[in-house]
Amino acid sequence: MIIILKKQAEEAKINALKKEMEEQGLGIHESEGVNTRILGLVGDTSVVDMRHIMANSIVENVQRIQEPYKKANRKFHPNDTVVDVNGVKIGGGNFQVIAGPCSIETKEQITEVANDVKNSGAGLLRGGAFKPRTSPYSFQGLHGEGLELLLEAKKATGLPVVTEIMDASHLPLFEDVDLIQVGARNMQNFELLKELGKINKPILLKRGLAATIEEWLMSAEYIMAGGNENVILCERGIRTYETAMRNTLDLSAIPMIKKKSHLPVMVDPSHATGIRDMVEPMALAAIAAGADGLMVEVHNDPAKALCDGPQSLTPEQFDTLMKKVNKTREFFQAL
Repeated sequence: MIIILKKQAEEAKINALKKEMEEQGLGIHESEGVNTRILGLVGDTSVVDMRHIMANSIVENVQRIQEPYKKANRKFHPNDTVVDVNGVKIGGGNFQVIAGPCSIETKEQITEVANDVKNSGAGLLRGGAFKPRTSPYSFQGLHGEGLELLLEAKKATGLPVVTEIMDASHLPLFEDVDLIQVGARNMQNFELLKELGKINKPILLKRGLAATIEEWLMSAEYIMAGGNENVILCERGIRTYETAMRNTLDLSAIPMIKKKSHLPVMVDPSHATGIRDMVEPMALAAIAAGADGLMVEVHNDPAKALCDGPQSLTPEQFDTLMKKVNKTREFFQAL
């Protein structure tokens, strides 16, 4: 349920209304838009008498929210959320590109790629230290050593870093990571999401392989319900009957999410398609659909990559893509 307050409502009366709602066992999420101030009620609102609230002189309107997600709901938070990742802003008109190798392999590799993507205009550096793989025999990442190499690249370039967490027990290792990624396979690892809700660090939440938009938003709700509202969503393709590509990139999810939620939405065209030649057209299409950013895999020698070489761009290809990304953004901003 949301309570829309009248303009110039007296603060004392607002506080009195909030106290009344809290006495009924409800939590309150307060949001102030350009022209509106909203009190979002979290909890069992079936006990609330809407007519009683409407009779209050400071109340403009009262609405029940049918969707099960509350904090992630745009009705609770009319303005776009802007997530600050160590000085780099994402959402609310702030567009960013995250780039780097699927997996961290050596110090030379991650440092070289980090410098290359920075020079091309990337705002954040990605690199996998813990790698969830379908086969137990595939390269699983360098784990703690990989994180150390990623942080060295961060120190060398100044780029905030993004990497995936596999288990809540690894959280102490992620203290200096700027943006923690929850991968598609862990989107509904609810115990992990609960723990991420307790920390003060931005979370990049990827969409599950077969997750509906509501399920995806409910996973974001798990994090936000714990107190951490710095969540960025990332569309990375869903599993369909199509086999020509790794996954089917659901670009329609972007405007739908924008309608339903205030959270920023990024797109990962690398994992979505699994094909290098498709990364560029899908990245540009994502911009047209309204994405707040891109996540692109870049490797200095894709043919020898230990993970996802076929979908990784070379630094030269990434540089070409970034030029087109900038032109495409300029075109749509001028419309």
